[in-house]
Amino acid sequence: MKLAYWMYAGPAHIGTLRVASSFKNVHAIMHAPLGDDYFNVMRSMLERERDFTPVTTSIVDRHVLARGSQEKVVENITRKDKEEQPDLILVTPTCTSSILQEDLQNFVNRASMEANCDVILADVNHYRVNELQAADRTLEQIVRYYIEKTQKEFESSYNLFNENNQNNSNNLNHLNHLNNDNYDNNNQNDINHQINIESHNILIENKNKFIKKTKKPSANILGIFTLGFHNQHDCKELKKILNDLDIQVNEVLPEGGDVNSLKNLPNAWFNIVPYREIGLMTAVYLEKEFNMPYTTITPMGLVDTANFIRQIASICKTIQTNLNNELVISIEKTQLDINNDKNHIPKILNKNYYENYIDKQTHFISQAAWFSRSIDCQNLTGKKTVVFGDATHAASMTKILVREMGINVICSGTYCKHDADWFREQVSGYCDQILITDDHSQIAEIISKVEPAAIFGTQMERHVGKRLDIPCGVISAPVHIQNFPLGFRPFLGYEGTNQISDLVYNSFSLGMEDHLLEIFNGHDNKEVVTRSYSSETEYTWTKEALTELSKVPGFVRSKVKRNTEKYALSKNLTVISIDVMYAAKEAVQA
Repeated sequence: MKLAYWMYAGPAHIGTLRVASSFKNVHAIMHAPLGDDYFNVMRSMLERERDFTPVTTSIVDRHVLARGSQEKVVENITRKDKEEQPDLILVTPTCTSSILQEDLQNFVNRASMEANCDVILADVNHYRVNELQAADRTLEQIVRYYIEKTQKEFESSYNLFNENNQNNSNNLNHLNHLNNDNYDNNNQNDINHQINIESHNILIENKNKFIKKTKKPSANILGIFTLGFHNQHDCKELKKILNDLDIQVNEVLPEGGDVNSLKNLPNAWFNIVPYREIGLMTAVYLEKEFNMPYTTITPMGLVDTANFIRQIASICKTIQTNLNNELVISIEKTQLDINNDKNHIPKILNKNYYENYIDKQTHFISQAAWFSRSIDCQNLTGKKTVVFGDATHAASMTKILVREMGINVICSGTYCKHDADWFREQVSGYCDQILITDDHSQIAEIISKVEPAAIFGTQMERHVGKRLDIPCGVISAPVHIQNFPLGFRPFLGYEGTNQISDLVYNSFSLGMEDHLLEIFNGHDNKEVVTRSYSSETEYTWTKEALTELSKVPGFVRSKVKRNTEKYALSKNLTVISIDVMYAAKEAVQA
């Protein structure tokens, strides 16, 4: 824990609440003091939803500190269960409950005996993980809980059936002994063998009910949740691509998901994890438990979207082969033999089709390929940029700028320190410097030092850019209300490439525009700003120096100002005169 006025990733309980609030009919109860209950306001303001499941706060006040929390927490759980009749109540610990050393698991166990719904405690360490890590862990915990619950129900029914069959066998043997003195032991063996066969068939039937793969290729989309950066738009674009390729969407989690449908997750052929920050732990669990593969490529940009489709095709082809070879007992052979009917081959299994689809989308639907060859994009070639954000978006944006647009990335960084190794592997060779930090001042210092033509980062980098008069395009959370547009603006898929191209182009200062406005007495008459982000020294500009600085064209004025202040700093000067300006100019040219 540390005290900071800006955090890229919030405290752990916010991640847990985001996951719980994304599900339908799941209520989260947070045990925290008054003031920590800002989540409901934040979500209703940003997501602009008409209806969502609010979070209930079990307030820690002086009465609780005096008498203990157990009665109040249990009362809140049982009251919420009676009032709302939820499917699940998720109790969320906070730093406060940890400091008070409260045994919330004991509270949950007691409430579970009185509540009709399921009650679980979020299993996250609030001192060691941040918002994103907690969200990933919470989603995996909920999925694991309901899948194991379903498995136990089937095992219980099987054991009960087996016990009943054994009792029937014993009764039958007793009758045979009474009615037939010449009872043959071979008859007993035959009966037992028949019972074993029936029991085995019942077990297989139960498993078939639990895991029954879909007839057509299908996918789960894991990691779409509330307050995510353009998550809803990305999900819509992903569904469109999957539909175009004859791939069914089995489940989308956690946004809009139903915990009672989590048992259907293994029915899909594979899982899609659009963002590494949330959903990856769930995908790894499903792969380990049910041998379900998952995608490792984020479909952001033309190159990675094409690679994403090809990876899906490879996964589906492998699964289809395995199913046709009866490696999975949950599908009937007649359902699998799609090769006998050429008219019903899913498009994703037809290489000619999906390669033509990629080509058509790249050249006609997406305008990014055309834009990269246009004179507008060529004017951006070689311009310096800084990229910073979560691991997924920062890595993808770095690769798009370099290999698809020819823009120079001076520094690429992420605040996801727990995923540093993956990030370094992804951006290595695409940028001059890699930065792994959750300290906003470090990236601000680099921006001030390298003076890029544009920044692509979070809202924090946008504020830094405003102070330094450097344009910034927001590509990642943390976000502001302007990053929840009403229109359709995905970052993934082929429509996402168009949005990214617009963002990149509009993020650079079009110098000639400001210059022409100055020539024709346009709106660029703003007062000269003489502050620097990285320097704590207050410079005094003389009237003559300010007049001279105002004559500099607007699109390079901030750069001239910073270079002059850097020169003054190197010479230990606090007053900048016109002579200092000329001396700084000569030093730069030298």
